[in-house]
Amino acid sequence: MQDMIELQGGGAPKNSSLRGKKVGFTLAEVLITLGVIGLVAAMTLPALINNNRNKALETAFKKNYSVISQALNMYYAQNGERLTPESARNRQLKLILTKYMNVLHDCGFGTEADASACIPNPKDTTKSSNVYKNFTGTNSISLNLFDDGQFVLNDGSLIMLENSTNLYSTELYISVDVNGYLKNPNRLGWDLFMFQIDDKGNLLPMGAKGTRYYNKDELYCSKNTTYTTNGSGCTIKAINEKDYFTKLR
Repeated sequence: MQDMIELQGGGAPKNSSLRGKKVGFTLAEVLITLGVIGLVAAMTLPALINNNRNKALETAFKKNYSVISQALNMYYAQNGERLTPESARNRQLKLILTKYMNVLHDCGFGTEADASACIPNPKDTTKSSNVYKNFTGTNSISLNLFDDGQFVLNDGSLIMLENSTNLYSTELYISVDVNGYLKNPNRLGWDLFMFQIDDKGNLLPMGAKGTRYYNKDELYCSKNTTYTTNGSGCTIKAINEKDYFTKLR
């Protein structure tokens, strides 16, 4: 009866050999556990960092797309007509856009300012620069499509313009480095995206039909090509594909 009472009470018998002993881990067991934890961390941490970076790029991209669209809509509301290549000839695009955006640093027409957030002035923007790479990171890209006006917004993003005019046409491109050139990855289709304003004043994501870097075979947004212009046509994908940024590796 006494034994039954002790068992019901949840305690060990008085003469139990377990009484007074402490249960713990050996040094070998602790080292094995720490090794497993370290291995799991080494496997998962890079993916976690990559996912966080890509999520930040996606958020910044959507914000900048909205900011650019709003600026063009404000121009339309104030002037009663859409901004077109014809109405922004002779490098007028920068002077127009800066009226409707929160500009922190003016980098001039190209890279003329001393502000650290502006791209250092290359001797010849028609040649490749080490500032930006193409989509696959295999080649440096030329700055000749970003040298007709640059300015930094108050969130640190860098707006770069192409406002070229010739005897036959005027081309208007608005490009944005969504996290500024001082932060990586500095690659087309990753943190650098291009837009084009067509003859009717529509803001078109580069890579859409009707833009300069449209290709039905998606050669301007491919993981398999090393063209210096590869990545120029990724903007349309960044807008239309929900998993675009999660797939960046």
